[in-house]
Amino acid sequence: MAILRLPIATFPSLIIAHYPSLPSLLHLITMGLFTAPAPTQLVPANPPIAVFRDFIAQAPTTLVLKEKVWSLSGDSFSIKDAATGRPVVKVAGKALSLRDRKQVMDPSGRPLYSLRSKLMTIFNVQIGEDANEKELFRVRSHSLSLGSKLTVTFTNAITGQPVELNIKGDMFGMGSVIRCNGQPIAQISREYFNAAQIFGDQQTYFVTVAPGVDLALIAGICMAFDEAENEAK
Repeated sequence: MAILRLPIATFPSLIIAHYPSLPSLLHLITMGLFTAPAPTQLVPANPPIAVFRDFIAQAPTTLVLKEKVWSLSGDSFSIKDAATGRPVVKVAGKALSLRDRKQVMDPSGRPLYSLRSKLMTIFNVQIGEDANEKELFRVRSHSLSLGSKLTVTFTNAITGQPVELNIKGDMFGMGSVIRCNGQPIAQISREYFNAAQIFGDQQTYFVTVAPGVDLALIAGICMAFDEAENEAK
């Protein structure tokens, strides 16, 4: 059988002939369109957006979290303010959690809510409940080719009105933005934009939250997002 021998220099032309969109794709990559997004301008939420009044951010606040920390280790951990290192909320380990729920507490150990999964045919639904199992907020997710899409619904403790938040993106890659009526209220990223340097690792990510937004609620949303992203892998 005869073997067709072609000069190496012809290979790029052959590849482009079979994949005509490749030059445009490479151009997008070199232009930086597939890199992490620049910091999003976060303006104060007015009226405030909250389930837990005591946790409304008074200034832009960045939370630091660890990817899959609960699902892999099962240990207790804290979600901290990246600037001060102080816990914002604590999450009880699996040994202290009932029926595989995440038990979320304030820094003093007072229970705030539990986060449990409700598996459905199409969507993964996670529900934040109080001690009496009354629903406080709901996070519904489904997988996309480039990440996940989440919808969060709850009643605003400030206005008494229903609220819907939307998140779309890759939590552990390019990052994503949490929006309310199209307005960014928080940004999830691998980068900590508010400091010259911070020590972390590949499992560390940061959530910068706008003033007027409930930090305990955002922490719960991020834990739900974390679980949805990892279940999709």
